Amino acid sequence: MVNVGILGATGAVGQRFVQLLADHPWFSLTTLTASERSAGKIYGSVVNWRLDSPFPDSVNDLVVSPTTVDAVKDCDIVFSALPADIATTLESEIADAGVGVFSNASSHRMASDVPLMIAEVNPEHATLIDLQRKNHNREGFIVTNPNCSTIMLATALAPLMKFPFKSIQVATLQAISGAGFDGVPAFSIYDNVIPYIGSEEEKIAREANKILGTFDGAKVTGAPFSVSASCNRVAVIDGHTLNVWIDLAATPAEVIEAFKSWQPPFSGLPTQPAKTVQYLEQADRPQPRLDRNRGNGMTVSVGRVRDGIRFVAMGHNTIRGAAGASVLNAELLHTKKYF
Repeated sequence: MVNVGILGATGAVGQRFVQLLADHPWFSLTTLTASERSAGKIYGSVVNWRLDSPFPDSVNDLVVSPTTVDAVKDCDIVFSALPADIATTLESEIADAGVGVFSNASSHRMASDVPLMIAEVNPEHATLIDLQRKNHNREGFIVTNPNCSTIMLATALAPLMKFPFKSIQVATLQAISGAGFDGVPAFSIYDNVIPYIGSEEEKIAREANKILGTFDGAKVTGAPFSVSASCNRVAVIDGHTLNVWIDLAATPAEVIEAFKSWQPPFSGLPTQPAKTVQYLEQADRPQPRLDRNRGNGMTVSVGRVRDGIRFVAMGHNTIRGAAGASVLNAELLHTKKYF
């Protein structure tokens, strides 16, 4: 078994990591870290469990550690749910100490030698780890997963990359859980749409370009398209919906067939869904409440393909869009013997 830890285990994404790793067949959850006020206490006494799944009893008595390098030095890998301002330095220090870091933070996503990975979309980018280890003279490494809305967009685009296109426009309807448990006051979001999410539009544009870019063994050359995004926070608990416009040289029928026939380059990993991308025939789908838990929250649902080309994509933002994507990246790299 691989010994794993979670950095920031009490927050929204941290709890998702706990849910996914508590009974994982390959990974043994040995270390949970949180703030100083929680350190030294058992996890069950400090976490305010808010997920729609039962609290896993197997982690109840784990003693919470402070979020430091020393706390995770005996782990093989760690999963980071830290805010970017803390992750920037600490994740690098942990990697320098010889531990693999799978990060949900934005701090290192655009570094030239750090993989920005969606396991089924750009697994070849994992080879950047070899360059990263050489550049930093470290045994550990950092692998990042994208922003939660970028994951939905890039995954939905993967089946369409065989068609030429130059520009994408996307309007997002993003769930409140993407801002964390205390991120959006109830009075602000009830009966409302907030047409601004700080830095989100910029992240979608640059991250999608890197994920779907070409890797030549030494560097990633960005994909030859531009992305224009408009991001909105809506009164949905979980599930980000994206309305996508793309200047694709294909018919709606060809796009639908591409969605239906696309297969990722591998199968059989524990967190991997049966369908990474699932096309829904109904005229009014996908919908967050009805479709976000497909594939245990790891499936990106697509539908409403129309002339233009226009379509809708939707996925669970804290599972496929955060913790689940990171765990799947780790499963893939475990099969490639990176740790």
